[in-house]
Amino acid sequence: MTYSALLRAAALTALTGGALLPACTPRPGASAAAPTPAPTNQFALDSTLRRIATLQDERRTAALLPYLARPEAGYREAAAEALASVQDKAAIPRLLLLLQEEPAARVRQLTAYALGQTSDSTAETGLRQHLAEESDATARRYVLEALGHCTSRAGLAALTRLPPALATDTAALSGQAWGLYRAGLRGLTSEAAVARLVQLLAAAQPASARQAAANALARTRGLNLAPYVAALTAAARQDAHYAVRSAAAQALGKAATEASVPATLAALVRRDPDYRVRISALRAMTAAMYAPVKEAAWAALTDDNDQVALTAAEFFLAHAADEPGPVLLEKANRLAPWRVRATLLAAALRQTGAGQEAIRGAVQERYAASANAYEKGYLLKALGEDPAAFDFVREATFAPGQSVVVGTYGLEALVAQRHRPGFPAARQPDFALALRRGVLSGDVALMGIAAEAIRDPKLDLRRLLAKTDFLVAARQKLTLPRDLEAWQSLQQTIDYLQQRKPTPVPVAAAATHPIPWDVVTAIPAGQRAVVHTSKGDVVLHLLVNKAPGSVASFVQLTRQGFYDGKNFHRVVPNFVAQGGCPRGDGWGSSDYNLRSEFADLHYGAGAVGLASAGKDTESCQWFITHAPTPHLDGRYTIFAQVVQGMDVVSRLEIGDRIDKVELLF
Repeated sequence: MTYSALLRAAALTALTGGALLPACTPRPGASAAAPTPAPTNQFALDSTLRRIATLQDERRTAALLPYLARPEAGYREAAAEALASVQDKAAIPRLLLLLQEEPAARVRQLTAYALGQTSDSTAETGLRQHLAEESDATARRYVLEALGHCTSRAGLAALTRLPPALATDTAALSGQAWGLYRAGLRGLTSEAAVARLVQLLAAAQPASARQAAANALARTRGLNLAPYVAALTAAARQDAHYAVRSAAAQALGKAATEASVPATLAALVRRDPDYRVRISALRAMTAAMYAPVKEAAWAALTDDNDQVALTAAEFFLAHAADEPGPVLLEKANRLAPWRVRATLLAAALRQTGAGQEAIRGAVQERYAASANAYEKGYLLKALGEDPAAFDFVREATFAPGQSVVVGTYGLEALVAQRHRPGFPAARQPDFALALRRGVLSGDVALMGIAAEAIRDPKLDLRRLLAKTDFLVAARQKLTLPRDLEAWQSLQQTIDYLQQRKPTPVPVAAAATHPIPWDVVTAIPAGQRAVVHTSKGDVVLHLLVNKAPGSVASFVQLTRQGFYDGKNFHRVVPNFVAQGGCPRGDGWGSSDYNLRSEFADLHYGAGAVGLASAGKDTESCQWFITHAPTPHLDGRYTIFAQVVQGMDVVSRLEIGDRIDKVELLF
């Protein structure tokens, strides 16, 4: 079987709950997917593909380049995709040459993808020249998106105007929209680019183009979208796809000065059938809209979906002004979901006026009564809004035998208190001593959080903690790569206090944990795993052909029972549910790091990615996306896709248990 045939056989039609783009697959127009996965993965059949993947893992650009000249198109595909993970600018000249000379359309697509992954403007001219010569529609889409990654400010105008010959090419329209999205994420935009994105948002445009345009308008910073409120409103209310409605609703927050926007957002919160759109509408609401949207936000506190209710509570925490604290306390006490309740209690504590002591006491009583470490942590987070609770939070943070989860939340709450305007100047030395205690605690989370606070210029701690000896002593006790995040935080603080250039991050080399090919070759291309959670089962398809090192690590940890009994420690509404941390607070790791595997895959709903502290620092933690999150594309490894149980994913909450992960045979 050829390499291309294997790819087609191993592809998966993802169940994305109505997502515009199938998660973890090339965008429309790329290689066709077949419904039945191959029983054997490509690496078990071909030692050359194993060699290419090994060179990718070892970041050996020079050794990969000759494979771009192999007579077999499959090897050229694999080498181009491997260079997309390596992201070495030294490969640009050879990739540009391949783009011009390559006869196979799929190779040209992956070559353009690899060039985009370099994010280097030296690729811009070659990509632009090739666009006029490219005969394959899908390859043109890839080239246009790559241009968005690589374009200079001067070149943005050309990306904004398609050649007349491509004006009705649906693939080119999609590519242009994604290109403008990628440019916008880099801070490159213009009035003409915004106007073009609004055109691409229209109902007559291709679905992929509409999704890209809506996301670009939502995520590009500094835009004033008031002139386009009618188009945004139409998309938010009427588009057939929730992902477009969701992003358009988010973009409406940048048109807050328009009188119609609050009513539109309030209506979406009350009526849109998809919980993700309701969340985006709540997030788009600003402090300036508070009065006209407040009633819709009150109602959302009891939404059937707890993620919506939590987002409503976060709205009040961020924007409530002059609300009586006791009223917020009363409403919070009637709410059942603990995270929603704790967040509204935080909003109550943030208010000024009578009743603060009673609110503080109520939060402290709930803390004492709760047996849930995550709820206790969130209640400390709520007390982070109240500097008067400093002693209570400090004692809870450093209590003997305390759960690491509680300690992590507690120190974060102390830092939050110090940031509050009412923090007493007389307590600043006590705060500094708490940070020093955190650094010397030996707990990686407390060390990392405390070090970050010490180097925060807003807290002005140089005069109280000027010496670095205790930071150096703490850093020397850490083990790399396991404790990389804490090490990095401590080192950054040492560099800050010593006023020297940042020290490079010591990323582990591939030799410390090479891809275990004996494990990889035994994994079927259609391998599935079921995550048994306290809310129900989630079934994953493991993408061994696209991320062999990451899948092998997940399989090995699963066989060891590593994930059994762990928790989902991070759930961000309409974004991700994350688990796999051995500590349960996000600061845990395995004893090794993996290298990033950035295949030509995209984060749609249900994509499963590896968390990291930067490129090539992946470990044991993984997350599942609730909705398309294209800003993660090419930055976080995708190693699996949810094929069953997205309804469970949408209900997961912090603290929900991973009872067991099993491989399905």
